[in-house]
Amino acid sequence: MKTYIFEIRLFHRKSILRKIEIFGSASLYKFAGVIVGAYNFDFDHAFGFFSEISGNRYFDSERKYELFADMKDEGIEPTGAESVEKTKISDVWKNVGDKMLFLFDYGDNWLFTVELIGFWEKNNKIKYPKIVKKVGRAPKQYNL
Repeated sequence: MKTYIFEIRLFHRKSILRKIEIFGSASLYKFAGVIVGAYNFDFDHAFGFFSEISGNRYFDSERKYELFADMKDEGIEPTGAESVEKTKISDVWKNVGDKMLFLFDYGDNWLFTVELIGFWEKNNKIKYPKIVKKVGRAPKQYNL
């Protein structure tokens, strides 16, 4: 089974990064939880993945996947995004160098660039997902 290796950088602090290895069959929901956990944040806010990375136009992205798409039954208005619970990593990232913007917490706007940097084969001795590398100290999620 193939694993995907990602480099995730804080958008406005590119020197702070995490490398994560995860199965391509994992949902975007699970991936979001792993990213947030790798930065020691609480996984307690809405989030989305967007194909538009530059500027503040990510909501106009051609491809977008948001938690709100999975909350239609709870009275949440449709955003035109696809599901994060039903979409697999392998459906979004196809080639090394593919990038998406990850927005966590629509109030505080934590932005991350998520770039596929490689593929690897599953190692039965390793538990996945795996944080492969941490560079830089993660900021505090809340400035209390």
